[in-house]
Amino acid sequence: MAQLIVRNLEMDVKLGLKQFAARNGWSMEESVRLILRRAVNEEIAQSQKLGSLIAKRFNSRGLKKALPELHGQNISPADFHS
Repeated sequence: MAQLIVRNLEMDVKLGLKQFAARNGWSMEESVRLILRRAVNEEIAQSQKLGSLIAKRFNSRGLKKALPELHGQNISPADFHS
């Protein structure tokens, strides 16, 4: 396991971490680990494109055709009134 030291942390941030930990019944150390894990996992999830995620999910179910990515294209909402 690695160790991390954070210097020059603002007092309001430290207090916020302490309150967050207390509300959840965790130590401040466990709260910081959770926050860091979430931040890393969100970054990984956001870096994957939607088409790639869909293709990966259905790859074992017979999806053979590549799905196009949408980059800056205008998308019209579905018309259910016709």
